[in-house]
Amino acid sequence: MHGALTLVLTLLAVTVCAVAVFRAFNLPAVLAYLAVGAALGPHAAGLVPDNAQARYLAEFGVVFLMFSIGLEFSLPRLFAMKRIVLGLGGLQVLGSMLLFGLLCWLLGQSLTASFAVASVITMSSTAMLSKLLVDRMELETPHGRQVIGVLLFQDLAVVPLLILIPALAQPGEALGYTLFMAALKAVAVLALILYFGQRLMKRWFTIVARRKSSELFMLNVLFITLGLSWVTEMAGLSLALGAFLAGMLISETEFRIQVEEDIKPFRDMLLGLFMITVGMFLDVHVIISNLQWLVLILFGLLLLKFAVVAGASRWLEGLDGTAVRAGLWLCAGGEFGFVLLTLAADVEAVPHDVLQLVMAALVLSLLIAPIIVQYSDKIVLRFVASEWMLRSMELTRVAAKSIATDKHVIICGYGRTGQYLARLLEQEGIGYVALDLDPDRIQEAAAAGDPVVFGDSSRHETLVAAGLMRASAVVIAYNDEHATTKVLHHVLAARPGLPVIARSQDERDMERLIQRGAAEVVPEMLETSIMLATHTLTLIGTPIARVIRRMRQIRTQRYSLMKGFFLGASDMDEGNDAQEARLHSVSLPPGAYGVSRRLGDLVLDVCPAKVAAVRRRGVRSLDPAADMLLEAGDVVVLLGLPGGLAAAEEKLLKGS
Repeated sequence: MHGALTLVLTLLAVTVCAVAVFRAFNLPAVLAYLAVGAALGPHAAGLVPDNAQARYLAEFGVVFLMFSIGLEFSLPRLFAMKRIVLGLGGLQVLGSMLLFGLLCWLLGQSLTASFAVASVITMSSTAMLSKLLVDRMELETPHGRQVIGVLLFQDLAVVPLLILIPALAQPGEALGYTLFMAALKAVAVLALILYFGQRLMKRWFTIVARRKSSELFMLNVLFITLGLSWVTEMAGLSLALGAFLAGMLISETEFRIQVEEDIKPFRDMLLGLFMITVGMFLDVHVIISNLQWLVLILFGLLLLKFAVVAGASRWLEGLDGTAVRAGLWLCAGGEFGFVLLTLAADVEAVPHDVLQLVMAALVLSLLIAPIIVQYSDKIVLRFVASEWMLRSMELTRVAAKSIATDKHVIICGYGRTGQYLARLLEQEGIGYVALDLDPDRIQEAAAAGDPVVFGDSSRHETLVAAGLMRASAVVIAYNDEHATTKVLHHVLAARPGLPVIARSQDERDMERLIQRGAAEVVPEMLETSIMLATHTLTLIGTPIARVIRRMRQIRTQRYSLMKGFFLGASDMDEGNDAQEARLHSVSLPPGAYGVSRRLGDLVLDVCPAKVAAVRRRGVRSLDPAADMLLEAGDVVVLLGLPGGLAAAEEKLLKGS
């Protein structure tokens, strides 16, 4: 008992440290699990035993992985993207399997081993690539759609591969009968589950949800997942197949999001255990003694998969830049490769040395994949001549939309937030140009007459084409700190005084973005809370004047540009606090004391009052610099309390 507890504590301690180190270098946790397994496994330290119990427990990690993939799998989405999924995805999977299978067979491997290795190498990382597409805001780009389509087909292709690899490992004389029985069982089980499951799943989950018990709901999810896995295993198929079907059935109900959140802790924990057991397979001695073969397999994997994807994309879509990008994104291996490789090892379909080298190549390709993605744009621009022409055409379209505008607002992102903002600007008669990367949204909006165009707002040349040098403001309407930082960098480098209004999730992002140059940042959580409080206070009988004053005080504390207000007669009626900061405009006539003097020399802070803005010939400079030289006709906007405002005005006009 003490020995088992010591083993578990050691494994947890090493895993926690490894994951922390890998995440510090922005490396996926999957690689940390693999490294822990390789370091503590039977081929290295020998601390973790490689026995049937550990492998069977780790198989539940695959079950929950397949279940989560099933949750994300959508038949309507499949039909909507059928040309990319079935066309490009089918060509990638079949082409890669034929190519790698033929190479393995020519190198002396059996047909079964060749098929298994080709299946393993064909897969790409759904989890990693999907996250990278979202982080880089390239999900709706042409190559982003192709990547998602191919990954969707690969997820679907795993299902027959889970059936075929064990069947092909049977003795030759029984191979035909084994394949026939496997196909018959698969068709029967799939038909039974899909036919009755579609009818029963939604009804059953509705009954469970009405009990309003989170424990019961969670138990039901585990029961459905493991129950269908048991059914497929009893039918002679794999646990993972049943889990995939369970996820796919639940994805068609309204309970998908809740189920995904409930299952995530179990999935991540057990998937980590599975990856540790995969790392235990790694035999460092075999890998080092065959290092030249490892390098050959790694480069063969990257180059040949790139060639297959790029060639298929070029043939179907005819765009060189998109084809090269899709090939670069999909050329590495994926986590499903480890699933299939483990299955091949269990049925001894692949020789030990080959298995070790292929597994090591998959690990290295996962390490290299984020680097390839990071430099994919530069690679495309360097080697694809037509990309410069396409980029020029894109910029021309952007410039054509903005060429007739002046003092307009550039809206980065035309989702719901961007569209709501655009409607308000239209009502005020303010021009705008919107940039977005969703071609369907752009087509619909442009057909309706909205000045929106396809363009990546995180690129300097796109912003310039949208009229950055003539714009009055830039609004970043999407919630992505990395992309927002890039836009801020480009805008402030070209026009340091141009106000940029950004959107953030919470106040932590707000502070960082303001430090990086945003004129104002609107945190969603804060604004939601303010509006909830406004309606709540009003509905419970709080006087509206007090509610408005309270909300103004909260915003004053958070938004620098909203500090203060211009006092009017209605404000007197609302009972405004005399000690609340307000705004006051002072026009400088010729001969005023402040004319031809620098703001810093006037020392208005001692009044006390702050210069919030200076308006000159219709252009307002927010938070002007201390060395700004005032001119006759300038309007100085002061922020302060009534006494301080009077003293500052006296200083500007008379110098006393």
